[in-house]
Amino acid sequence: MGLKVIMTWDIAPEKEHEYFEFVVRDFIPGLQRLGFELNDAWATVYGKHPQILIGATLSDMPKVKKVLVSDEWKKLHDQLQGFVQNFTLKVVEAREGFQF
Repeated sequence: MGLKVIMTWDIAPEKEHEYFEFVVRDFIPGLQRLGFELNDAWATVYGKHPQILIGATLSDMPKVKKVLVSDEWKKLHDQLQGFVQNFTLKVVEAREGFQF
């Protein structure tokens, strides 16, 4: 099944419009170009949890490491940081169902 990269964040106040434009236009297509298979996209509407959760899979750890040190990933990550706060990323073994 491979590995899942789980990213969470909160959208920065006053940045919602620019954030959504960036995510649709650049971030999601960029993740796909890097080889991620997007599996999850969740938004928290109530409670004290990250506002956004994205889950994407890659086949193995060497591929994950290669992607996360790539210039394209660094560029996407740096651009995303301009629209979000409290960003986290973790790599876990992929399994069926919701993973947090």
